[in-house]
Parts: sequence; structure tokens; C-alpha cells
Amino acid sequence: MPEVSVIMVCMGSPQKHLEACLEGLRAHTGVSYEVLVVAYLWPAQEKEAFAQAHPEVTLIFSDQTRGFSENNNLALPRAKGRYCLVLNDDTRIDMPVVDALMADFKRLPSDTAVVCPCIRLADGSLQTCGRAPWTPFRYALHYLHLVNEAKPGRWNLLPEYPSDPALFRTFTLNGACFLIRTDVFRSVGWFDERFFFTPEDIALGHRLNDFGYSVWADARISITHLAGGSVSQMEQAIKPARVRGSLIFYGEPLLLKLFICAVEALRYVKNGLVKPRTAHSVLMRRTAANVLRTVFSRETPKAIFLRFKP
Repeated sequence: MPEVSVIMVCMGSPQKHLEACLEGLRAHTGVSYEVLVVAYLWPAQEKEAFAQAHPEVTLIFSDQTRGFSENNNLALPRAKGRYCLVLNDDTRIDMPVVDALMADFKRLPSDTAVVCPCIRLADGSLQTCGRAPWTPFRYALHYLHLVNEAKPGRWNLLPEYPSDPALFRTFTLNGACFLIRTDVFRSVGWFDERFFFTPEDIALGHRLNDFGYSVWADARISITHLAGGSVSQMEQAIKPARVRGSLIFYGEPLLLKLFICAVEALRYVKNGLVKPRTAHSVLMRRTAANVLRTVFSRETPKAIFLRFKP
């Protein structure tokens, strides 16, 4: 039986990121592990070629529209390891991440459910290293791009483990990479499938705390997350689904809904005033309109995504 089950979702093609991520795992992992890859909307030829090249990987085909939670939950019940490493395929591993996270588990309190590495962007800057609790007020600040999760604070880069200042208790996690006890993950019901494009990872961390488990981060362990890039036409469907998911998580507070409406109305007007019109301004205006249409909706995030998907 493997010590760790590595769970990855790869959309579209394994050539873009997955191959390099798997190579990093092979080069830097000493503990026994299995890899389960959810092949999300892969072309038939990609499925066949990858299966032949990587017989050690368990492929799980996902050929319908699914979000992060649903796709991961296809693989998680099949995990055989005592721990699950949930890992984005667009990450790079350049150090023994899995081994180091496992070593942390062995010396942390018995209520520990998760240990997270620091997650760095491609330029080396810090994305997250531990995460504070997310409240409606914090989300509102985030909506205005006023939350910097790399900034040292109460829940990140604050030593709390007496014999090791780099290891500290945090509150929630980043879904790009974390190691979790499989039995705990199973007991809390895996990822919450009500969400489609965030905040699945934040919701999981909050739920673990509600159940009395602790979440930790280690500032010495890091992975590179190749996140970001240009905004695609999918933003007009992704953003309203993302906002709807966040509203569900926060309990649908009226003030937060009114705040979002005010911000998106301003964005709608602003992008309508751009002269000459650009493809970006048209997309942003359409995205703002779609958010406004769904803030007070009772639709699921997935239904909203499907409604606006170009």
C-alpha cells in the first residue's frame, strides 16, 4: 500500500504541464506513492498515448463538464494511501516536497489534518504560505484587489511550533498543493461539490477547523505554481460561477450582494466608455453583466457556468 496518493486534475492535454509535474515528483519523492490523474476532456488520442507512456498512472476519464471539486472527487475515493497530496498539474516540484510534508506530520499534534507548503509563482514571488480565515469582509477587500496573501500576518509566516520557527499553524489552505490525511478527508466528505470555480479549498479548510482539526504550513517547503496568464473568453462564464460559489460559502449576505452589484455596475459602465472598444473591454463588460444577472440568482455555480459558457 502506498504512503501517499497523489491526486491531479489535468484539463485538455497532458503535454502542457502534466508531464513536467510528474517528472518533478519522480525526481524528488522518496516515499512510496501512487498517482491518480483525472483526464478532464482529453482528446481520445491523448488518452491512448498517455496511458501507453505512463502505465504506472491511474487514469480516470472525465468527459462531462465538471468543476474542481467534482473532478477531484472522481479520484479521491479510489485513493489507497494514508495521505492524499492534492496537486495542480501546473506546478513544478524542485525539492522533496512530499517527503518533507510527511516528516512534518510525524512530529505535529494528532489533530493535524493538513500540512501545506509555500506556494510560489513562476517569478519566485510568494503566492500563499498559510491562509487566514475568509470572512465576507475579507472577500469584499479581495474583490477590490486589496488582499495580499503573501504579506506576513497572523496566519502566515508566524512561527507557532516551539522547536521549529518555520512550521506554524494556519487556518485554511490553497488547493494548488496540500497533503491531507485520507481518513480525515473521507470523514468530512471530500471536496464540497456545491462549488465549481472556488472557494472549494477555502471551504475545506474552514470545515476541517469546524470539525476540530488543525491546518499547518511549512515555510521551508515550496512548490512553483504556474498560475495566471491572459484572461480568456471563458471569463464571462467563470467569474459569475465563482462569485455565486463565494456567496453560497458566505451564507448569501445581502450587504455583500449589494456590494458586488455596485462594483460590477461600475465596471460595466467603465468598460462601456472605453474608446475605441477593445476585445478586452467588451469581454469585461459582458462579464460584469453576467455577474449582475446572477448575484441574486438561486442557480448553482455549475448551472451559471453552463449558461454563459461561450
